[in-house]
Amino acid sequence: MGVGDLEDLVDFTYPESAEAVRAEVKAWITENLPDGWRGTGGLEPSELAVFVQDWRKKLSADRWLGLEWPEEYGGRGLSEIEAIAVYEEFARVGVPAGGPNDAFSIGMLGNTLLALGTKEQKRHFIPRILSGEDVWCQGYSEPDAGSDLAGIKTRAILDGEEWIINGQKIWTSAAHLANWIFVLCRTDADVAKHKGITFLLCPMDQPGVEVRPIRMISGDSEFNEVFFTDARTERGHVIGSVNDGWRVAMALLGFERGKDAATASIGFRNELDRLFELARTYGVADEPDIRDRLVKAHEKVEIMRFMGYSALTRFAQGMAPGADAAITKVWWSDYHREVTELAMDIMGSAGLVAGGRRPSSAFRSDDYNAPNSTASWQTVFLNARAGTIYAGTNEIQRNIIGEMMLGLPKEPAPR
Repeated sequence: MGVGDLEDLVDFTYPESAEAVRAEVKAWITENLPDGWRGTGGLEPSELAVFVQDWRKKLSADRWLGLEWPEEYGGRGLSEIEAIAVYEEFARVGVPAGGPNDAFSIGMLGNTLLALGTKEQKRHFIPRILSGEDVWCQGYSEPDAGSDLAGIKTRAILDGEEWIINGQKIWTSAAHLANWIFVLCRTDADVAKHKGITFLLCPMDQPGVEVRPIRMISGDSEFNEVFFTDARTERGHVIGSVNDGWRVAMALLGFERGKDAATASIGFRNELDRLFELARTYGVADEPDIRDRLVKAHEKVEIMRFMGYSALTRFAQGMAPGADAAITKVWWSDYHREVTELAMDIMGSAGLVAGGRRPSSAFRSDDYNAPNSTASWQTVFLNARAGTIYAGTNEIQRNIIGEMMLGLPKEPAPR
């Protein structure tokens, strides 16, 4: 199948409105970036933290956050395809589209509030999310409830005008940076487990909430445990209704992968270009095995790009991400595990000693245009395995693909 055949399946063009927004954001980026900008990889981690903080303030002040949100709530009221054009331009110049917790604050909770929150909740929380006054994390998984999320045991009991929360959450990304958590709690133990869950908003700056970092194999601590001991939150901090939290939780997960399908290939392409350079530096670019694996990596990034165009076509038609988002998740996470293994093979024994600049974050690839240090590739290699687990394990994603897209029978339940 050639490009001509693909054009019959996906739309490679953007509507005029999206191109107009693209031109506007490109001009804004040029005006606001420092001279000589090469991407976040050109900054030391300490410099990058300051840059991201200042950059987010600019995004908020000029309404480049919450792009699809109604203007009355501080957004721009863009369509999905118009917002994607903006995210693409951010990705192409290597600047973040928000702060470190905005995937939770804006991408997950903000969108859920707009869809299912009350007017009072929207008016209170949305401006604080956009300004960065409220920084959110996600309280879903527990030690005995990961893939089986409905098995949560964290309890919430209503005491007058407050909920009292007791229990534990785990693998809570960036909880150490947050001052609020949206948390799934069991509020009725006498009904089917999916039906007795409530979606609560809870402040973390209180004695009843303790955050403990989890040290990862890469040496970073971006995951955390969160312990609730008689933690309290207001009665009105329920999204949806009491015991209807499962529906809210599933709606939130639908927002998790929105723009990723269309923009992921840009970051992975930048990383792959660095990998080609790495192979040349180590003098192995012409070795048959290395060359073959590099070619396959190139093919997989191109396939990822076409998958993104397919997602764009659906967005342009007003279709929300569905079960097919599971294919994208499996594809990029399996790809990244393989390509970081290739990086370690290219470096050989030299890659065992971590030297030079480390990534600012262990998630996904290193910062845009980062130097080819052994510390960079080693850290990303160690964390790439986690990509097959977080945001829905690949085993569960394959079940979704099989059952919801291919019509295969459900996997037998364990006895």
